[in-house]
Amino acid sequence: MVANTTVPAGVTLREDTLAFLNNDKQLLINGEWVAPAEGGSMPTLNPANGETLLNFAIGTQADVDKAVDVARRALHGAWGQMTGDDRGRILWKIGELIEANIDMLAELETLDSGKPLESSKGEISNAAAQFRYFAGWASKIEGSTIPVSNPDELVYTIREPMGVVGIITPWNFPLLMVSWKLPAALATGNTVILKPAEQTPLTALALGNLALEAGLPPGVFNIITGPGDPTGNAITHHMGIDKVAFTGSTGVGRKIMAAAANSNLKRVSLELGGKSPHVIFADADLEQAVGDAQWGVFYNTGQECTSGTRLFVQRPAYDEIVERFKALTGEMTVGNGLTNPDLGPMISERQLNTVMGYIKAGVDEGAEVITGAERIGGDLANGYFLQPTVFAHQNDSLTIVREEIFGPVQTITAFDDWDDLIPRVNNTVYGLAAGIWTSNLKTAHRFAAATQAGTIWINGYAKFDPAAPFGGMKQSGFGREMGKDVLELYTQTKTVWVGLR
Repeated sequence: MVANTTVPAGVTLREDTLAFLNNDKQLLINGEWVAPAEGGSMPTLNPANGETLLNFAIGTQADVDKAVDVARRALHGAWGQMTGDDRGRILWKIGELIEANIDMLAELETLDSGKPLESSKGEISNAAAQFRYFAGWASKIEGSTIPVSNPDELVYTIREPMGVVGIITPWNFPLLMVSWKLPAALATGNTVILKPAEQTPLTALALGNLALEAGLPPGVFNIITGPGDPTGNAITHHMGIDKVAFTGSTGVGRKIMAAAANSNLKRVSLELGGKSPHVIFADADLEQAVGDAQWGVFYNTGQECTSGTRLFVQRPAYDEIVERFKALTGEMTVGNGLTNPDLGPMISERQLNTVMGYIKAGVDEGAEVITGAERIGGDLANGYFLQPTVFAHQNDSLTIVREEIFGPVQTITAFDDWDDLIPRVNNTVYGLAAGIWTSNLKTAHRFAAATQAGTIWINGYAKFDPAAPFGGMKQSGFGREMGKDVLELYTQTKTVWVGLR
């Protein structure tokens, strides 16, 4: 039941949102909502005020065992025998149902994660597009014929599903990150066990209802909620799960790789942390560059792995960029996501304290605070709100420059020329994304070639599309999500030899 203070004055939640929040949530196993084997539950909190939205089930080993069993049977049953065209129809229907329920899903997303309501709507619309995009791929999973040296042999390949797939998603983009994985896994014929982040399970659970309404057969899509221990561990160590797809921190990614190695050598794909460089050359359109750079670091309250947290500005433009950045940041509104501010709260008290610790380290190590750096009190004191913060520095060894902060913190530094820039840009253990602003086409393409990152944005930042592959280098993970490339993550190749004589 939603407490009165969950909703700001002047805001009214939809009836279907209230109905969803009116009951504690169970696990989705074999097409049915069931109580967890051990009966445990935990709350999900509204980060705007710290209040409980509802309680959801904690799945344990017994629940994962049951989900794996029904997923395996579905893999070799009706789902495995279904044509790609029929799978595509169901995926398309799920996308249409997401779009039809966008207002309710957006309210749930904002209540659970704190993000501005319009941001939630945009992300959920993108999630619907992911399902529709992969609906088209479902009928196009194909092998090839191989012209081997012996003319008396016909050799061809078949791309088969990986099997039972465990999907573990983060709290920063709850439904969107599910949509970056689930449609591709289903389009390629796999069955799935999803564990959404324990901080933000609501829209994943709502998606379970929509998937059933769309006609997804029992056992194909199962949802086991709960924390990393015991729920996540039960998935990553399970001998009956053939692959795990994970988005989250680099530290947890290491644990998942170890679990895969110590269990059944299950396949793993990882989209992990980032410390992305964002570069502005003096010949760029500075007004547009600053605006995009600001949103590139503060979108989603900075809780984004692609955030351009390391801003490098060519020295002739440095003072102007710092002043522009300070002014624009000072104009940003912060508040309850249901009121559509520029920035919502951090996800939790723990994350807020972590980011405040980084801010203190920045001050202690000599970085200059340009603006921000304080927790917000007053009417927002019960929530996890932080001023957007900008540091200036000339020391790449600072903790705030080296480590992923995952909060609304920007660092700005100056560079002189190409030879100064590129070693500094690549001086990080991460390699997820990077951006550059310049009017020089040669400079832009040299940067794209020289920078060690999975995605490079030129004269723009944080652009995504279901057709464009995304993933990291170095300790930002491996494997590509979205686009045609993702099909390799969820299929395995079988080679067939046929003797013609």
